[in-house]
Amino acid sequence: MRVYPTFFRLAFSWMDAERAHKIGFRVIRLVHSCGAGRMLQKFAAPAVSLQTQAFGLTFPSPFGLAAGFDKEGLGIEALTDLGFGHVEVGTITGQAQPGNPGPRLFRLIEDRAVINRMGFNNDGAATLAPRLKSARAALQRHYPGVRPVIGVNIGKSKVVELEDAVADYLISARSLAPAADYLVVNVSSPNTPGLRLLQDVQALRPLLAAVGEEADKAAGRHVPLLVKIAPDLSDEDLDDVARLALDLNLDGIIATNTTTARTGLVSSPGKVGACGAGGLSGAPLKKRSLEVLARLRAATGGALTLVSVGGVETAQDVQQRLEAGATLVQGYTAFLYEGPFWAARINRQLAKHPSRR
Repeated sequence: MRVYPTFFRLAFSWMDAERAHKIGFRVIRLVHSCGAGRMLQKFAAPAVSLQTQAFGLTFPSPFGLAAGFDKEGLGIEALTDLGFGHVEVGTITGQAQPGNPGPRLFRLIEDRAVINRMGFNNDGAATLAPRLKSARAALQRHYPGVRPVIGVNIGKSKVVELEDAVADYLISARSLAPAADYLVVNVSSPNTPGLRLLQDVQALRPLLAAVGEEADKAAGRHVPLLVKIAPDLSDEDLDDVARLALDLNLDGIIATNTTTARTGLVSSPGKVGACGAGGLSGAPLKKRSLEVLARLRAATGGALTLVSVGGVETAQDVQQRLEAGATLVQGYTAFLYEGPFWAARINRQLAKHPSRR
């Protein structure tokens, strides 16, 4: 019998969502710092059969934690204790910023969904860089074989105008690429004004080209570069992004970010409306995320690594994404509802799948 759903209902469901997140994350880090993380690590370690190759890296599992959970790079080691094959940190911006005013994180429990308008709250690239370097070194010490992978998700600082966005992204790329296993350009959050305009291929081409060049130069090696896109793009726009990614020799596409749509929800219109603006994530995104994955797979013909995220809750969901063309799969929202052993449970079930034997 699983205990966490009852614990969530009693301890977290009534609490402000951002406060509950901070408490839960603090407990995860505390368990790690007390030394219990080593025991968790052994319990949650993915089976060797789950090792996955993507853009020149070996991932312990195809399942990882999406950007948004650890925005500050404070819990990378603790989160990998739980079985995530990779942890994507961020979104990180060139300048430190507090994000949008609260309340800014809301649960729709009936829909197993979350609405957020966090606004890229983070300490800035210069502060995050040494944290990432330290975490990477620690993972290399503690995992003598295949270690969990660190992804770094970068975005535009809110105070920076769109015409200056490239220079702002380059600040982050320069600071963070040396400690990143891979880098993600986020142009798809709905919570930074104007950011999604950068998904237009005319704006996206010079941005991705400049970030890729700067990241490789700063790191002294090739840093795999991906772009994260919104589920709200039209099919024609998805095709354009796919062609651009192939033309620029990008390493992959992450699909998808949160959606601004509010269709098909079980929660009452009043409750949904009370949450206000922001990006919706969780189970309601599952159908569109799969559609986007299929479209990108067809458009790229397997020439790019596709990372699928959106509505992923179970091992069956992960397997479905892998069979639909994803190489890696990420989750986040279900982590809030499923608890700390979510990744370990998914890994165990994936290892039993016939295609993994």
